[in-house]
Amino acid sequence: MSSNNQEKQEKSTDGQMLGRKIVRRIDSMLDTVLLSFFLLFLMFSIYALWDTNQIYQAGDSAQFEAYKPSADDSLSFEELKKLNQDVTGWITVYGTHIDYPIVQSTDNDKYINTNVMGEYSLVGSIFLDYRNKPDFSDYNSILYGHHMDANAMFGEVGNFEKKAYFDEHKFGNLYFEGKDHGLEFFAFLEQDAYNFDFFEPAIEGKERQQEYLQLLLDHAIHKRDIDLKPDDHIVLLYTCTSFSTNGRHVLVARITDQVFEDTFVKEKSGIAGLDSQKIWN
Repeated sequence: MSSNNQEKQEKSTDGQMLGRKIVRRIDSMLDTVLLSFFLLFLMFSIYALWDTNQIYQAGDSAQFEAYKPSADDSLSFEELKKLNQDVTGWITVYGTHIDYPIVQSTDNDKYINTNVMGEYSLVGSIFLDYRNKPDFSDYNSILYGHHMDANAMFGEVGNFEKKAYFDEHKFGNLYFEGKDHGLEFFAFLEQDAYNFDFFEPAIEGKERQQEYLQLLLDHAIHKRDIDLKPDDHIVLLYTCTSFSTNGRHVLVARITDQVFEDTFVKEKSGIAGLDSQKIWN
């Protein structure tokens, strides 16, 4: 073999070896990049799960249980009011996890992202429309709360869209002015947020009040006849829907002096079996 041919062969071999090294290095770099992306994705996923869990925990009604007023002792509720003077009452919907303090501000913006303790929170609070009287003496009062999964805040209001659920969950409790009052749910609606005729609080005048009530009943998906009287007062539980940007679910109740028994508590204690509450939708 001539020296020129040998030299060419050596150069070809060296080129092949260099090419292999470059390919291996590129493969190694790609593996490193892919591994880095995978680790970043994994870390982000873990953080997202943790963050979501933190949000749900922040909206869990159980954290406020110690402050819930009772017929025997409302000291804990008074302690909560000392922590936040905007606290005005407490709402409970029997057979659900809706069991929260009520707050009221000078506008309807503050408690969208502020919790009962006055701290920033994505879950917000259950709050009374600023135009309503805190003693629920207006003809119609409106309570707002975020729609959340995991049975938090007003997430379970959407369950009332199911006829069987609406029929089974008839009562609740509303505490204000140092006294328990009954809630008798009689209508469930789905409306657009910009349909302001439905969401005007503190309507005055018997004729306008009757027209408003008829408007609610005419557009109700579900309703029951509870023989409403002209002097009755009603409250609307207002929340977003999960399937429409401007959609709103509204559960309507009559406020009564009669305090209704929570039969779901009896069922939980063993008198009858109670199906576990499912995450909305």
